[in-house]
Amino acid sequence: MARIAFLVDEMFEDAELQVPHDRVRGAGHEAVIVGLAAGKELAGKKGKVKITTERAAEDMSDDDLDAIVIPGGYSPDHVRTSAAAVGLVRSAFNQGKPVAAICHAGWVLVEADIADGRTLTSWPSIKTDLLNAGARWVDREVVEDGNLITSRKPDDLPAFCDALLRQVERGAPARAEPAMAPEATAQEPAPGP
Repeated sequence: MARIAFLVDEMFEDAELQVPHDRVRGAGHEAVIVGLAAGKELAGKKGKVKITTERAAEDMSDDDLDAIVIPGGYSPDHVRTSAAAVGLVRSAFNQGKPVAAICHAGWVLVEADIADGRTLTSWPSIKTDLLNAGARWVDREVVEDGNLITSRKPDDLPAFCDALLRQVERGAPARAEPAMAPEATAQEPAPGP
């Protein structure tokens, strides 16, 4: 049984928390709601889902979890302001643990400085943010680049959850090296007079 942290704050996208949470629990894993403070009551942006955080990010370490899920909505904008939450994401990523981000959650990957050189997807409005952070952005329902899993929107949740559970149960796939551009060759200076 794996322990999977759901990193959230106020105004998360309801389905992007509820669907993966239910799939994780249905697969026999532990789902832990981690916020900026423990015991904080949070509501989804549509008001359908209400939760209470179980742990504070500052009280967690990557030893306490096997994977992280970051739902979208407005929540990632709050999460990325927390040094503890960003540090937890960076540490889990560096340990090779699955980090799954959907919709606007790519902002947290940028803040954790783990987007550079990676192929990612997101809600289209943050495409430029990811490109500016050095990521390669693609428009697909799910993208796995090593242990990073990204998706665009609630419609992508079946593929997102499948990728998350596959990585939790079997490990992250080998990372494909991006194609390198041919190196420019220096031209000899023209002979002088």
